Amino acid sequence: MALSMDLRTRLLVAVDSGSSCRAAAARFGAAVRWRAQQRETKRRGGDMRSQRMEERAADILAIREERRGITLDELRLALSDKGMNVSIAGLHRFFVRRGQTRKKRQAMRQSRIDPAS
Repeated sequence: MALSMDLRTRLLVAVDSGSSCRAAAARFGAAVRWRAQQRETKRRGGDMRSQRMEERAADILAIREERRGITLDELRLALSDKGMNVSIAGLHRFFVRRGQTRKKRQAMRQSRIDPAS
């Protein structure tokens, strides 16, 4: 059974004021499992590794600026040479957060009718 927000708040206040989880659960008629569930929900979700990449953003952007046509895989290899192991998907999300796309345009076929010279 799900606990109401009011009951959760009262349980947390009781535990914070020094009651054990078992005593608080018995006092409010809740199962002891609620505390473990509350701890688990605090740890869930979110990108846990992006902070590491953000700390090295200057290195990533410097390599990209140095070699404009670099692919994500080439960038990943260049970063691994500097001791930073990242995935291609992680690099993709890094650039998406900055509003930058990393797609290259495919080369256009040369026109036979009007060759550019």
